[in-house]
Amino acid sequence: MTPLDAALVTDWFAEHARDLPWRRPGFSAWGTLVSEFMLQQTQVARVVPILEEWLVRWPSPADLAAAPPSEVLRAWGRLGYPRRALALHACATAIAERHGNLVPDDVDALLALPGIGDYTARAIAVFAHGHRHPVVDTNVRRVIARAVQGVAEAGAPNARRDLPAMEALLPHDLAAQRAFNAGLMEIGAIVCTARSPRCDECPLVAVCAWRSAGSPASDGPPVRKQARFEGSDRQLRGRVMAELRASDVPVTEEELAQVIPEAETRARILRGLVADGLAAASSEGWTLPG
Repeated sequence: MTPLDAALVTDWFAEHARDLPWRRPGFSAWGTLVSEFMLQQTQVARVVPILEEWLVRWPSPADLAAAPPSEVLRAWGRLGYPRRALALHACATAIAERHGNLVPDDVDALLALPGIGDYTARAIAVFAHGHRHPVVDTNVRRVIARAVQGVAEAGAPNARRDLPAMEALLPHDLAAQRAFNAGLMEIGAIVCTARSPRCDECPLVAVCAWRSAGSPASDGPPVRKQARFEGSDRQLRGRVMAELRASDVPVTEEELAQVIPEAETRARILRGLVADGLAAASSEGWTLPG
């Protein structure tokens, strides 16, 4: 495996990092937590304006916890995967009740909160609190696979393998490890991308094992294509949620029939939304919960 000089990453990051709210001095731990929830499966450009609105409206966990779920879902807007909004609301409630309205800095305490997994817990501990932990997302896994292991694609996510691989590269200095964690993620996000890596712009090009090997194609199983969005249940759920967010009164069955004309499909979508806590039925129609 090819060793990496951490300075290659941190020096590049100091010059090329995108100006994002959660990277600015003084950004709160609460803001970092909210940003991590919003960034799951959602592009940065879509997150930034919504994040800034949320932090003005709900500047602390207790502020968000006091809001009804219906308002939280309305504010989530079209970020997608709205169950994340409910998970964030539950997380805020737990922080307000168990941690004195302060985002904990311990990974185990973070993992005990609703909606927080291995990546998010370590990201908050590192980027909000400055602790030293390996932070591994899809972008980091891809950069390590190529630059260090010499293969085109990382295998399936595996914390027992991925965390030690990043740990082995991580500087011991607290400021440097924070920059390295963020920098390797940034390289994967904007340079060492999945489909069109810009190797000539990469700070690791001279030490990249994959590049040195001639950039061989992946010999693993083909990457499964993302399911088609057009006409999918996910698209239909989004259309129903848009109707519910836009209305201050119950949306009638007749109105929803304009969105999803086929009765069985409409009933299936509504059952799923109710089961996920995203919609509620009343005698007058359908509403957001709470």
